[in-house]
Amino acid sequence: MERHIHNTSRIPAPIGPYSHGVFVHGKLFFMSGQIGMRSDGSMAGQDIETQTKQTLLNILALLDSAGMSAANIVKTTIFLKDLNDFGKVNDIYGEMIGSEPPARSTVEVARLPKDALVEIEAIAVVGV
Repeated sequence: MERHIHNTSRIPAPIGPYSHGVFVHGKLFFMSGQIGMRSDGSMAGQDIETQTKQTLLNILALLDSAGMSAANIVKTTIFLKDLNDFGKVNDIYGEMIGSEPPARSTVEVARLPKDALVEIEAIAVVGV
């Protein structure tokens, strides 16, 4: 299997033994989950709106560093600390991901790294 690790200094450094993303066969790009953390390691804010926006900015920066955009995303998974925040997250996600959104799953979880309120992971395809 052809596999290439992709990291960028444009988003927070991994806080564990993982990579920002992995290209498989030069076509599929699997991105690790991102939270609302700035490049300096601080959380963007304590509210769901601020954290969601920063989370998506991190994903878009990671895609850009890999030569792609939101249009290349084919699947996302959203992990929410509180499913009652679904509407707020959905509004921001819709604004930032575009008019042809990818497939998506959303689940509520007990806890996220750094006690974040939201985490989003994505899969993108080169040339979509």
